[in-house]
Amino acid sequence: MDIFIDQFFNIDIMRKSLPLLFKGLWMTLQLCSAVILLGLIGGLFVALGNMSERRWLRWISIGYTDLFRALPPLVLLIFIYAGLPFAGINISPFAAVVIAFLLNNSSYYAEVYRAGLISVAKGQWEAAESTGLSPAQTLIHVVLPQAVRNVLPDLLSNTVEVVKLTSLASVISLSELLYNAGMARSVTYNASPLVLAALFYLVLLWPLVRLVSHFQRRLAA
Repeated sequence: MDIFIDQFFNIDIMRKSLPLLFKGLWMTLQLCSAVILLGLIGGLFVALGNMSERRWLRWISIGYTDLFRALPPLVLLIFIYAGLPFAGINISPFAAVVIAFLLNNSSYYAEVYRAGLISVAKGQWEAAESTGLSPAQTLIHVVLPQAVRNVLPDLLSNTVEVVKLTSLASVISLSELLYNAGMARSVTYNASPLVLAALFYLVLLWPLVRLVSHFQRRLAA
């Protein structure tokens, strides 16, 4: 038992690893902010394309959604970071992660948005336009707020998955939380930094998980 505690819950090693892990946490937070914001915006545009009356735009959007939902994000990340340089396109690790996760996550956000937009009755569009609002104003001020409210638990749940996915950035040596925890483990020959990183993820994600459950219960009621 003492050996187990020393290998996984060594307080002294955790304390010494804190500066490195905090540095990794800051990178993770920056990464999450960029990926989630761009994914939400990109997903909305893709969802609107999926529902467009223009057939060519609808097919492009549907193809985009199907392609990037089918591709594993890790494969996409490695292709962008390690494959594109063979074509003379060199991308920094941070940019590679943001691009790869933007392509992947926007396709999932698009499906969530589309479900929300479909859930709003067509009469809402007609009633808003009858008051003199343009289609764009109707979308922004009337339809989109209702659509987002209807699928808010799904948006939050998808966001939790996005935060988890950022740990894949360690594969291309981006100094985020998991990568720095792995560096600390390799130096100390102890798994305690990895346990501490897991606790960081727990503190970061647990409020979001509880928020998802809260909204799910409210919708069910």
